[in-house]
Amino acid sequence: MDSGEIKKRLRHTIDRARRETAARRQTTEQARADWERVLEHATPLCRQLVQALRAEGVLFTLGTPAGELRLDADRTPSDYIALSLDTFQRPATVVGHVSYVRGQRVVVNEHIVADATDIAALTEERVLAFLLDAIVPFVER
Repeated sequence: MDSGEIKKRLRHTIDRARRETAARRQTTEQARADWERVLEHATPLCRQLVQALRAEGVLFTLGTPAGELRLDADRTPSDYIALSLDTFQRPATVVGHVSYVRGQRVVVNEHIVADATDIAALTEERVLAFLLDAIVPFVER
């Protein structure tokens, strides 16, 4: 193959990669801004859910580490439900993590709750629906 053709194709690949990276950065920044707006509404919802769970004898504590909502079971450190923005996915997505212990096993599940185009439309109702589905392993014991 001709070295001129190789250089031409290499330049084309580099240019395409740079354009895609710039577009991905812009999409990721928009996803972060949308996720921060969702957090403003979802955090009080999670507080209400934690209070309701406590009233039912299911003890969780709400944590809000940077850019994440996390409900930690008071009983076992491996038991938690978390919602966070995963910017390593292409495009960025809101991912729900559920971790709980069954016997000697730690079960960890991941659920995509919303992708980058859907984060701004993520409502309290959808967040609550995810949390109610995620809480099942903790209340079925």
